[in-house]
Amino acid sequence: MIPPGGGPMDSLPPVLVEATPRDSMTNFTGNRITLNFDEFVEIQNAYENVLVSPNPVSPPIINARFRTVTIRIKDTLEPNTTYSINFGNALRDINEGNVAPNFTYLFSTGPRLDTNSISGKVILAQTGKIDTTLIVVLHRNLDDSAVVKERPRYVAKLDGKGNFQFKNIAAGTFAMYALPNDYSKRYDDTTKPFAFADAAINSSNNSPVTLYAYQLEKIDTGTVKSRSAPATGKAKEDKLLRFQTNFEDGKQSLLNNFVLTFNKKITSFDSSKITLLGPDSNVVANYSIGRDTSRTKFTILYKWPENTAYRLILRKDAFADSAGTTLTKNDTIRFSTKRTGDYGTVRLRFKNLDLTKNPVLQIVKTDQVVDSVALTSSEWSRKLYEPGEYEIRILYDNNKNGKWDPGKFFGKHEQPEIVIMVNTKLSIRANSDSQPEITL
Repeated sequence: MIPPGGGPMDSLPPVLVEATPRDSMTNFTGNRITLNFDEFVEIQNAYENVLVSPNPVSPPIINARFRTVTIRIKDTLEPNTTYSINFGNALRDINEGNVAPNFTYLFSTGPRLDTNSISGKVILAQTGKIDTTLIVVLHRNLDDSAVVKERPRYVAKLDGKGNFQFKNIAAGTFAMYALPNDYSKRYDDTTKPFAFADAAINSSNNSPVTLYAYQLEKIDTGTVKSRSAPATGKAKEDKLLRFQTNFEDGKQSLLNNFVLTFNKKITSFDSSKITLLGPDSNVVANYSIGRDTSRTKFTILYKWPENTAYRLILRKDAFADSAGTTLTKNDTIRFSTKRTGDYGTVRLRFKNLDLTKNPVLQIVKTDQVVDSVALTSSEWSRKLYEPGEYEIRILYDNNKNGKWDPGKFFGKHEQPEIVIMVNTKLSIRANSDSQPEITL
């Protein structure tokens, strides 16, 4: 005999069977709500997931037992006010974990429910991407100081596409901001991600609002140097002067300069003790050597031809640090340059590109901008480009300084410069052309 199977897996979320008081109750006067569901339920991370609007001083206590969820209200309820308790992703069945997304219980302490709503979207201005950990808040106090000092009146979370919606809010005018969903829900640190609406938002206006979030860089205050002794196993090694090159797969790039990076600051440098030899051991004369401000990087500036062998000869005393430490011996670096066939060609054509907004093409790899070019026409090309997979963004460079600038909130309001993320991916292969057409 074959034992009976368990049947199909439950894929349905819990369903509300009864609410006491009933959902959407008016003239509410109690402090306890009981919700009964059709199956055993649990509440996960109530503090993070459950949103109560208007935002309470003390959040309600929410417990789940068997099929019942109990809500005990700790705050004194305001008169003639509509309240909503949105469970987000917290409410789910115990057996399969099926979520009842955004299950909401609604009630009013007055004779009617508020029906006003505000919706919109939050976009990260610097990248054009979405950060679903942010929240949007509304303040009745329209003064800029409110977002720093006061609790918000209403709070809304973002969905997976960056959209938000306030439902059943009171009539009126509000200041709108986007912030991280932390304990304070205030703009009490200017290095937090932050966005603000240019003007106050009226809840009777149903036009969607787009907020562009920006983040100011943290100021580097320096690090405290440790007084502890170095590890004995590395003491001898740390005293040596060493360097490394920036070769790609052991070869010199045709697109970048040759860079020597040292492990210590160089205070003494003698270029006469460096020799660059080309094919047939001929001395290369028309190159120069530059040093960066950190005094650890030395760059050989030269227009490298393709597929050519070189030797860089370093005398041991060509470089020295402040203690007079030099290289341990004379060194010869043998290398060759890449071929043009190791690179791809890229040609981009843009449709609907608004040149009046000073567009800057940003080519991005692993979230780092590797190329930034001001566009003066709807076409751009580059003969040699490093193979790889890239993202494309367009920066609207308001002040024409060639880089993205954040916004300003305190004092004179200035919105951040906007970056548009292009859905088309740029795939460049060696010895081939990439010619995507991009519609903005």
